[in-house]
Formats: sequence, C-alpha cells, structure tokens
Amino acid sequence: MHEDAIVKYASTDDKALRSKLYIEYIGPAFNEMVDKIVYTYKFNTLPNIDYLRDDCKLWLITILDKYDVERKSKAFSYFSVITKNWFIHKVKQNSKKLKRDLQYEDLNNEIEIEQLVVQNVYESNREQYEFWQHLFEEMAKWENLKLKETERRVLEAIKILFNSTDEIEIFNKKAIYLYMREITGLNTKQIVNNLNRIRKRYRIFKSEWEKGKI
Repeated sequence: MHEDAIVKYASTDDKALRSKLYIEYIGPAFNEMVDKIVYTYKFNTLPNIDYLRDDCKLWLITILDKYDVERKSKAFSYFSVITKNWFIHKVKQNSKKLKRDLQYEDLNNEIEIEQLVVQNVYESNREQYEFWQHLFEEMAKWENLKLKETERRVLEAIKILFNSTDEIEIFNKKAIYLYMREITGLNTKQIVNNLNRIRKRYRIFKSEWEKGKI
C-alpha cells in the first residue's frame, strides 16, 4: 500500500490527492523509516538529532515527486538509501565543525599560553630587576661598614664588573679573576679571601630576599 501510494503521488499533479496520500500512507511510513534508520545506524549521536530527524522528513516531502516510477528499485528502498545518505552527510558536516572547533580551541589555548608565557617572562624579568636593584643598595650599605682596605677594593671591583657586563667579552671564572687583579692590584689569594667575606654577606642578603623580608 505504501509503495503504491508513492507511485501514485509521483504520477499525479492533483494537490488534494497528493495531500491525502501523504497524510494517510506516506507520512506515517516515512516517520517510521527515518526513525528506524536513525536508530539502526546510530545517527542519534548527532547533536540536535530531534531537529535533524524532523528536517529530514520535511526534506523527503520536497523530493517525493522526483521519484521515477520506472525505477526497478522499490520506492521505500530508494528513499531509505537517500535518507541514510542524508544523515551521513550531516555526520560529515558535524565532523568538520568539530574539527574547526577543536582547531579554534587549540588556537585559543596557544594564544592563552603565549600570553601566559609573556606575562611570566615579564614577571621574571621584573623580579630579576628588583633583585639586582636591592643587591646594589645592599652593597652600598656594605661600604659603610668597617672594611679592610683589600676588602673595600674587591667590593669596588665587583661593582665595576656588574656595571660593565655589556663591555666584557669573556665572562668565565679565570677571566673574572684577571679583571679583578687588574682593578684591585691584589693577587689571586687576596681576592679569594676577600670574596669569601663578601659571599657571606651576599648569602644573608639572598636568604632574606627569598623569604620576602627585603
């Protein structure tokens, strides 16, 4: 009966007859067919599946009169294949959308990470700047202590080297000692002994800095 209804529908231009055939036979059969295909092929995992199911049924109405009655395949087999392909197309569209959304999300994440890195670099640079500023202030206080002449020379040499980092081409331990010998006029042993005294003060300063007391 449903097969005959589709054949009659496609073979006539009578709107009243078409409406009667669709309401009584074709519509209910299409509803059952679409629901069965959605369930069988698990298209119900698509978002907005209820909307898509109704949309597909409306679309089938628009192509009903395009069915060729001379086809060897039965009407419902023909429309079943068309319905299945319609939902497959929706699956592909959804997959592309998900891929775009993921790419967009990844891009957003990259931007957020980049912003976070920039922010962290700024904070790190700012903290480093403040550390050196406070260290220089601390070293200025050391100059007011009762220092031996040799220790005062070594401290002054350290300040000169700190302020000349852009001009010094070689920056390793041996080169530093050579620079300090030239600046202070002291021998290596004298420099090492006085550096050890200054290191003690530096360790105290750094400990206080790390505890947030400075």
